[in-house]
Amino acid sequence: MITIICGPKGSGKTKRIIDAANEAVSAAKGHLIFITDTKRYMYDLKREIRFIDVGDYSVAGMDALSGFIRGAIAGSYDNEYLFLDGVARIAGKPLSEMGSFFFLMEKVAALRDIKMYITCSCAEEELPDFVKKYL
Repeated sequence: MITIICGPKGSGKTKRIIDAANEAVSAAKGHLIFITDTKRYMYDLKREIRFIDVGDYSVAGMDALSGFIRGAIAGSYDNEYLFLDGVARIAGKPLSEMGSFFFLMEKVAALRDIKMYITCSCAEEELPDFVKKYL
C-alpha cells in the first residue's frame, strides 16, 4: 500500500510524514524505515525508526533510489513501514517522469506487505495520474 503526502514546498509535508512515522511506532509489529536526503530531521523521529540519509550512500537517480529502497527492505523480512521524504528531489527527476518508479514500489509494497508513505512536492491537482491513485 502506498500513501502520498503532497503539497507545495513549505506546506508541511515533512512534518506530516514524521508525525505519521512516529504514530506508526505504537501500532507496528515490524520494523519502520525512514529514508530522506538530509540529517536535519533525524532527531524528530522516535528511536525505534531506522533512519537512513541516502546522501551517506551517494544515491543519485531514480534507478539508484529504487535499488537502494529494495536493498533496505531486503535486509529484513520484518519491515512493515517505509517512509520516503522527497522522492523527486532524491531521484533528481520531475515527478511526471517517475511512473516506472511508482509502478515498481507498488509491486514491492504488495509483495512484502509494506505500507509506504511518500512525499511529493506539488499541489494535489498537479499530481500525475499514476500518483493520484495513491491519495
